[in-house]
Amino acid sequence: MRIIIQKFGGTSVAKPENREMSAQKIIASQKSGFKPVVVVSAMGRKGEPYATDTLIEFLQNVYGDAHPREMDIAMSVGEVISSVIIANTLRSKGYDAIAVTGQQAGIITNTTHGNAEVLEVKPAYILKALENGKIPVVAGFQGSSKTGEITTLGRGGSDTTAAILGEALNAESIEIYTDVDGIMTADPHIVSNASMIRHISYSEIFQIADHGAKIIHPRAVEIAMRAGIPVVIRNTMTDSPGTIISTPAVKRQAEQSYKPERIITSITHVTGRTQISIDTKRGIEEQNDILMRLADNSISIDIINIFPESMVFTIEGKATDKALQVLDAIAKPSRVIKNCSKISAVGERMRGVPGVMSKIIHAMRSKQIEVLQTSDSHATISCLVKAEDTIPAVLALHEEFKLYQT
Repeated sequence: MRIIIQKFGGTSVAKPENREMSAQKIIASQKSGFKPVVVVSAMGRKGEPYATDTLIEFLQNVYGDAHPREMDIAMSVGEVISSVIIANTLRSKGYDAIAVTGQQAGIITNTTHGNAEVLEVKPAYILKALENGKIPVVAGFQGSSKTGEITTLGRGGSDTTAAILGEALNAESIEIYTDVDGIMTADPHIVSNASMIRHISYSEIFQIADHGAKIIHPRAVEIAMRAGIPVVIRNTMTDSPGTIISTPAVKRQAEQSYKPERIITSITHVTGRTQISIDTKRGIEEQNDILMRLADNSISIDIINIFPESMVFTIEGKATDKALQVLDAIAKPSRVIKNCSKISAVGERMRGVPGVMSKIIHAMRSKQIEVLQTSDSHATISCLVKAEDTIPAVLALHEEFKLYQT
C-alpha cells in the first residue's frame, strides 16, 4: 500500500468552507493512488467552542486546577469531535471514512498526563481499515497508557501523531496542512517580501522550529527525520506546492533547478527573554552551583556565556521572578535586562564559511541595534536584542542575506 499521512490543523477544520477544502485534499490523494490516513487537530483556536485552550479555560474557571488525568480526558474531546466531523464530511461525498481515537489508532504512551511520551504504536486497527477501503480520520494529540488511561502529547501533539503514525505505517510522505503556503524566510507579518522556502533539510527546520517558528513541532521533525519520511507543509486553502522537508542531499538537488543556493535559509525570532549577568568571583565552583540551583528549580537556560569571573545567560521571561528568588540566596545578579528577543539566522551551509557573524553584526550596527549577547552552532547564529529592536533586527538580517522575493 502507498500510504500518505495528511494532518489538518485547527483552522483547516474550523469552518465549513475550510472543511470542504480539507476533504478535497484528502480525496485528491486517494484519486492519485494513495491510501490516506488523516490526522486532525481540535477545531479553531482559543475562544472557539471546541478548541483545546477553550476546553482548558472552561475547566479552570469551574474547578480551578483540575486533576491531570481528568484534564487529559477533557482535552482529548476536541480532536475526537474533529475526527467525527471530517469523517462525516468525507462520507457525505461518497467516501467511506471512519473516525478513530488515539487509543484505537494504537498509540501507546507512558502515564505523564499533559505531556505523554509515545512508547510504541500498534497500527493494526488502521491497517485493517485501509485494507477494507476506508479512510481513517485519527484524532491527533492523544493516546493511551498500557492500562487504558487517556493521555495527551503536549503542545503540537497532533504533529507528533502524524509523524509517529507515518513511521509506524511506513508512509511515503507526511503532509501538514495549515493556513500558510509553506515555510517562509521570515515571519511574513514582519517582513512583507519574505519568500517561501521550497525545500529545507530536517536539521534546518528543526532549528527554525526550535528558534521561534511555529509551523511544525520539533518533536515531529525528529520522528520524520529518524524514519526518513519527507514532510510537506501546505496551505489547506490554496494549491501552493508548499515546502518540502527532507535530507540535505535532496534539498541541494532541488535547489539547483529553481534558484541559487543560499548560506542563510531563514531568520527567526523568539520574544519574551530575560538576560541575567552575574559576577562569580569564586569561579567555576560558584558557576556550577548557580546552574545546579536553576536546574533543580526547572528553570531552563537558553543562551549562555561563561567567563572566569562572570556568566551571562538568558531565560524565559515568565521564569524571571522565580530565577531571581533562587539566585538571591547564592549570587545576586549584577544586571537583569527584561523583555528581550532572540533573533536567529538559520542555515546549514554557514558551517565553515567565514564572515557570517561579521555580516550579522554589521547589519545590526547599520541600524543602530545593540547586540546584548550572541551564540552560535553549526547551523545557527543568534543575537539577543531589546524588545523594541525585534522588528528592525529581523528586517536588517533578512535584507543583509537577500532572502526577499525576487
